Amino acid sequence: MGLQRTKLLGIQAITGVNTVGILTVGVTETAGGVGIASTTFVRGVVMHNTGLATCTSSLYVYPSDVSDVSVGQTAYRLARVNLASNETFFFEPNYPIVLTDREKIIVEVTSPAIGEGGSGIGSAVNYQVLGDTF
Repeated sequence: MGLQRTKLLGIQAITGVNTVGILTVGVTETAGGVGIASTTFVRGVVMHNTGLATCTSSLYVYPSDVSDVSVGQTAYRLARVNLASNETFFFEPNYPIVLTDREKIIVEVTSPAIGEGGSGIGSAVNYQVLGDTF
């Protein structure tokens, strides 16, 4: 099977203060009928806050040997941004991030730092992961 240029996932909506694994290579079925990929090339992630207040959104890539995805570990964080209500952020590395068997994309929604406004509790952030599979 050759390189499949497709969306990796449908839109993933994360509500409230939460840390969630949204893609595990070799486990998660990709969108567009491609199936389960053995190698994934992440070209970008779109984050959009549909909630009513500011929240902080983080993006992580976990290695295959980490199983606890319930808490964001800063050693694996790639991006962290405050998103105001109705604000969109694009994470686009210069070169695709290559993920192989059991590596994971984790997203996190938290309250922003003190003085930034918002509690994160009423947040709803949509994530779209863009890339290719092999």
